[in-house]
Order: sequence, then C-alpha cells, then structure tokens
Amino acid sequence: MLKILVVAVLGLLAAGAALATVLASPWWSAAAVPLLLLTLVAVHDLVQRQHSVLRNYPVFGHLRFAMEALRPELQQYFIERNFDGRPFDRDTRSIVYERAKGTDAEEPFGTELDLYRSGSEYLVPSMAPRPVSTDPPRVRIGGPDCTRPYDMALLNISAMSFGSLSANAVLALNTGARLGGFAHDTGEGGLSDYHLRPGGDLVWEIGTGYFGCRTDEGGFDERKFAEKAAYEQVKCVLLKISQGAKPGMGGVLPGAKVNAEIAEVRGVPQGRSVLSPPFHRVYSTPRELVRFLARMRELADGKPVGFKLCVGSRREFLAVCKAMLEEGCTPDFIVVDGAEGGTGAAPLEFVDNVGLPLGEGLMAVHNALVGCGLRDRVRVGASGKVATGSDLVKRLLQGADYTNAARAMMFAIGCIQAQRCHTNTCPVGVATQDERRARAVDVTDKSQRVRRYQEATVKSALQIMASMGVDDPRGLGPHMLLHRVDPHTVRSYAELHTWLTPGQLLASAPADWACDWQAADPDRFTH
Repeated sequence: MLKILVVAVLGLLAAGAALATVLASPWWSAAAVPLLLLTLVAVHDLVQRQHSVLRNYPVFGHLRFAMEALRPELQQYFIERNFDGRPFDRDTRSIVYERAKGTDAEEPFGTELDLYRSGSEYLVPSMAPRPVSTDPPRVRIGGPDCTRPYDMALLNISAMSFGSLSANAVLALNTGARLGGFAHDTGEGGLSDYHLRPGGDLVWEIGTGYFGCRTDEGGFDERKFAEKAAYEQVKCVLLKISQGAKPGMGGVLPGAKVNAEIAEVRGVPQGRSVLSPPFHRVYSTPRELVRFLARMRELADGKPVGFKLCVGSRREFLAVCKAMLEEGCTPDFIVVDGAEGGTGAAPLEFVDNVGLPLGEGLMAVHNALVGCGLRDRVRVGASGKVATGSDLVKRLLQGADYTNAARAMMFAIGCIQAQRCHTNTCPVGVATQDERRARAVDVTDKSQRVRRYQEATVKSALQIMASMGVDDPRGLGPHMLLHRVDPHTVRSYAELHTWLTPGQLLASAPADWACDWQAADPDRFTH
C-alpha cells in the first residue's frame, strides 16, 4: 500500500512538473508528455490486480506481453528450420506456394532430413519404372444402389464452410475446382451462393446442425434437402459424423456472427446463437445410420451418398459394417478425417488427444470393409494433412481411393499459417468475414493458383508412382511403404500391420480383429 501511495504521489508530482515545463516552454513537451504517460502507465500497473508481472514490474512488464505476441512470427520467420515447423513446415508450404504460382518446386544439394530418425518413412522405387501417365485417373463414386455416379479426382478440396472462410476465398476455391475439374466439399455451413455461382463440382456436406436443410426446431428437413440436392453443381452428398479437429464435439456459432447472409445460407434466425450438437438426431444406432444414408440417396435422386468420420473405436465401425451387411445397403463412399486437425478451431485437448491419426484410421476403415467383403462397393477418401504428391501416394498405399486437402488449398490462395482462423483477423483475408481484409483475395488470380496447385500435385503423385513401377493407383500396395522402427530396423507397412483378405472377417477373423468383430453390434454403438 505504501508503494502505491509513493508512486501515486510521484505521478502527481511528475504531472505537475510536466505541466510547468510545458507552460515554461512548449518545446519541452516532446519529452515531458511521453514521460508523463509512462508515469501514468506505471501507476495503473501498480494498482491493477489482474497481472502479477505488471504489479511487480510496472511499465517494463509490458515488454513481456509484447514479446509473447510476437513469438509466433519470430519463431516462424527467424528461428524454425525448413523442416521442423508445425502444423506444416516451411518446405511443405513452399512446395504449395511454388506449385500454385506455376514456378519450379525443386531443391538442390540433397535432403535436409535425418533419414535414420525413428519414424522416417520411405516409398520404394522400382528398377523398372513406368512411363508417367499424362491422363490422371479418376475414381468412380457410386455403388450398386447409386444411379448417378460421379468420377472423383485423386485430389480435391476438403471441407471448409462459408462463414469460416471469406466469400472471396470460397469463390476462388470453387472457381479453381471448375477450372481443374475436381470436387469442392462445402463444409457443414450450408450451400452458399459463393459455392454455387462459379459452377464447380460440389460435395454437399451436412453436419449435426443440418444447415441448409434444417427445420425450425433444428432437425433434418427432407423437403429442403431434396430441393438443394437437386442442384446441378451438387454431385455427391456427405453426412458428417465427426471431424478430425474435434471428433465427438459440437459447436456454437455466436449470434454476433450470424449476419443476414450467413443466416440465410444456414437457415437459422439472424442474430441468434446457433448450436451444432455433438450427435445426430437422425440416427442412434449403426442400423439407423445405414438406413438414413439410403434415405438420403433416395431423396438425392440417386446421387452418391457417403459419411465422414474421424475414426476412434474400430469396434463401432465394425458395427456399422455389420449393419451394412444385414441391411443389404452401403454408402457409396466414406471419408476418413485424421485427428491431425484441420481449419476449424478446437480445444487443444481435442486436437492433441482425441481420435486416430489419418494413417491408422484409414487402414482400419479399409481393412474392415475388405474383411466384410464390402470394399468393392464403397470408395474411401482420405482427408487430413495432404499437401504433396508423396502425401497423396502414401494415403493411396494405406487404403484410400482418393484424397482431400483443406489447409494446402488455403496456402494456394494465400494463407501464411498465421493460425488466427478463429479470430476474424486473418491477415491475408482467407479465414475472415472482415470485408476489408477479405478483399486481399483476388478471385481471378487465386482460382488459377488453386487449379495449378492441384494439377501439379497430382502430376507429382503420378511421377512418384511411375518411379515405383506403377501406372495405376490400384497397383500400389502396403509393401511399397517402409517405416523406420528404430535406427537399425526398417519394416514395410505390409509387415507392421494386419491386412485382411476379402471376406476374411465373415469366415474366420484373425486374432487381433476377433474380439472387436465378435463384440460389434449393428444395433448399438459401444466400444
């Protein structure tokens, strides 16, 4: 208390001295006014009770907060090496930027990576490489119950909603998809005019909030769904069960962010907070999920229908497979989202600890479908930290038919990994609803960058496959990807993981699958 009184008295004396000095000669104000302001800051720091640092170190304590605010930029631009940044290192970001701009993405003088580090992975080249395919293959999406199949590219735009991204960002992405002939997932925020206007192919994603096909009570509206699923641009529809960043968690869109435009797109009242629950109202058992997917395909007039999940319990997914077998009905595609996170903001505990990474989740889904004899009916997409041609090839080796990328597509339209996506202050106008910031995204230029990036990345993947002696993705196998277990041991994915044969679970489940297979129940979710 005495300390505060002393500083307060000194502040008053300083103010009086400054005033007297300025009155004596205005030229002294250049020094007197800043000193007066610093004195007032010191007094405030001493009397406030929120920050212990400022109470003990008035004025100078603010330097700590300034350095903390600058730390991410200092780390990214001056400290981190080319290969150790997170979530994406500088090398990966540079590849995306260069391919998007149409410049060379090549490096001289060899790798900077420690190839003997445990966890390193290597693709296996062949002594008899193949010519590089000049016609990128496409994946037919549509099982026996689908009457309007869609041919999916090997790399597509993953889920990002309007509202999370700016209008210009969505326009640029969809225009790029149209120019390059690949698909654009809308995210769960609804079908906006910015998705529809450019004319690119769309995968309409529907989450637990049923935005765009929502009743007044927040349920699923079949009539609204059928009307919008009929749009020519909508090529597939996707039910989002969970996402990699926060599996099993819903979200709240604050009412302050629900402006007239977003309210119209999502089908919600303007200015009122909107809840996306962690669960779906349309099903509560694996069997009900399978039946609802069949109903969605019926309402969509035979267009491909799928679901997306971040894999957690293998037993629960096997329960869905059993429901497919008993109902005699399957989705046309399944998208596996990795727990590596994505563009959506989420609690750190979820991002770091909940759900399987993409590789493990992908192999679990692929093997479950193979073991049940369903793999030829269901296509599998991989979504999560896919940015380069080698990423694409690894996911195909692990069981995917095609891949989706979100953050890499954001890099292509200017994202600098500032990691302020949830603050509405994105410095490059990609993840914001601030019109002044969003104008930085030039749709004409950025859409071409999206097209070039996707084209160059697929070309890179085809070059890698050709070097491995493969001219079709179906020729890839888990023995072609090696993993360093320790500094002295390298094993292939074929050795490290169990790979089921068609129908093996129906005949005799292997030991490491038997317990989950026996416990899987098509009438309840349990793990």
